[in-house]
Amino acid sequence: MPSPRDILRQYWGYDAFRPMQEEIIQSVLDGKDTLALLPTGGGKSICFQVPALVREGMCVVVSPLIALMKDQVAQLQRRQISAVALHAGMAYQDIDRLLDNCVFGGVKFLYLSPERLKTDILQARLPRMPVNLLAIDEAHCISQWGYDFRPPYLEIAAIRDFFPKTPIMALTATATTEVVQDIQEKLAFKKGANCFQKSFARSNLAYVVRPAEGKESQLIDILQKAAGSAVVYVRNRRRTKEIATELQRRGISASYYHAGLELDERSARQEAWIDNKVRVIIATNAFGMGIDKPDVRLVIHLDLPDSLEAYFQEAGRAGRDGKKAYAVLLYHSSDARRLEQSFEQSYPDMDEIRRVYRALGSYFQLATGAGEGQGFDFDLTAFCQKYQLQATTTYHCLKALEQAGWLALTEAVFTPASLQIIVDKDTLYDYQLRNPELDKILKLILRTYQGAFTYPVTVKEKQLAGFLKMPVGALKKSLETLHRAGIVQYQPVKDQPQLLFLKERVEAATLSIDQQLYRFRRERHEARMKAAIAYAETPACRSQQLLRYFGETDASRCGVCDQCLERKKQQLTEDVFVKYQTKIDELLQHGPLPLHQIVRSFLPSQEETALQVLSYLLDEGKLWQEGDAVYKPSQK
Repeated sequence: MPSPRDILRQYWGYDAFRPMQEEIIQSVLDGKDTLALLPTGGGKSICFQVPALVREGMCVVVSPLIALMKDQVAQLQRRQISAVALHAGMAYQDIDRLLDNCVFGGVKFLYLSPERLKTDILQARLPRMPVNLLAIDEAHCISQWGYDFRPPYLEIAAIRDFFPKTPIMALTATATTEVVQDIQEKLAFKKGANCFQKSFARSNLAYVVRPAEGKESQLIDILQKAAGSAVVYVRNRRRTKEIATELQRRGISASYYHAGLELDERSARQEAWIDNKVRVIIATNAFGMGIDKPDVRLVIHLDLPDSLEAYFQEAGRAGRDGKKAYAVLLYHSSDARRLEQSFEQSYPDMDEIRRVYRALGSYFQLATGAGEGQGFDFDLTAFCQKYQLQATTTYHCLKALEQAGWLALTEAVFTPASLQIIVDKDTLYDYQLRNPELDKILKLILRTYQGAFTYPVTVKEKQLAGFLKMPVGALKKSLETLHRAGIVQYQPVKDQPQLLFLKERVEAATLSIDQQLYRFRRERHEARMKAAIAYAETPACRSQQLLRYFGETDASRCGVCDQCLERKKQQLTEDVFVKYQTKIDELLQHGPLPLHQIVRSFLPSQEETALQVLSYLLDEGKLWQEGDAVYKPSQK
């Protein structure tokens, strides 16, 4: 049996692991359930890929992000490791073939979207697979305490019954203390399980919050003064193009990215940025997952996200190479009002939810009692236009239905064109004689794609059209003609979001949602939103605030954020600060004191500094104040 380091060297070319990776891997190899909390860019995938390669058998990986699944599968395949992915939007015959390969064909990694876990075809094949590890990526999705709850994750624990001796590994980059506990409970961690948590502190990353009246002028000022590759996050697609255009006008190399662009265009823009042909990419939060670019020097948010989990993950894409980097939030008081308004819209009433659910049944022509397990391409704009629905409200209704377990929404799924000849050779030959205009297309397919008679082959339509010297649109029409004639089974390219019904359709009037859980999620959402606003508005060490949110209550000041630098400007050195803090702690050791009494305990020349230190201690939660009385936390 090879050692983990042998595997690391053979497939990744590294001689040593990053901190904590080796201990996590050994925990799994010891057969223990393992939770790994590593910050964005901390090398989570290696933690399950290496132990799976050490042992005989295959690893089942559950991930909610299709783009990330496909990216990891492609990376493994480039290393000559057999890996496949199943997700919404795939044809039944493709799923059937891939699962057969997992049972008999030596597949090492099977990536699944969580919605696939309950399907009959998977339930029938899973017990026959030689599974050596269950890996759960983005494990915070299992918790209703978290910011991205996905009900299908709750089905994961049930598949452990198929593999009673197989360990489970859960991985996440963002989890509060409550979520960490919830993950272990919901995944049925066994006695002796291990939890590894690397500090979320990033010593090379300076967090900055800038009060901003004119955000675009501030952005240009920052980009002109600070060098290096940058990501700028904005809240909607329209703004990506507007801001990229303005930056280009100012002579700053910039492009934009959002999920509404064609796949080829998205890929080209992403690659240009990764290769440093474009310096700045303006993007919605659809950008960044799975992108391994270590030299990002700036991540700038023009809009405050509605949770610190989202902000921390996006900001954490800066400085993965360990060199100095900046995470900048441009903040205006109106941002808080916008978040609060958005929050109020996020929880529509049941009448509105039922209206959207009824429209879905009509849109997809689903009879009552039908639909469970069925997936459909879904264009939200077209759906809203057809039924005269307001897009934002409809989106939140769909999210409510998703979190109640009725359906699942995915990001846009790119599925390449595929084709299979479904007649025998004699019938095909006869058809070619009778249809000479399609003969050259069929001949080229037979020459180019081996196996087209026995299974669906991936077809590169642009390449085929080039060989035939015909427009791509004309080729597609010809392939559709062959499909309608029953000669081939043709599946065109797809690049649309998917909507998957997880339960059979019911009458809209009888649709139910657990109102207690609905209220709970609303309360948690509001608490996360308030924490994000507090981060932007509280004049305390930014890093300390973030770390405290994720349960690291004893973190030191970072010394490099905007607030720490402001303290240094005021010539309050660490030695002076500690000296005053020690005296204040001594004054308060027997109980609370009025603020003015604490300040007057110092010499007149020291009172201003004492007040300044008290202000910092109150801001950082080391002390708190009720009325005029100042308390130490341990005394409350």
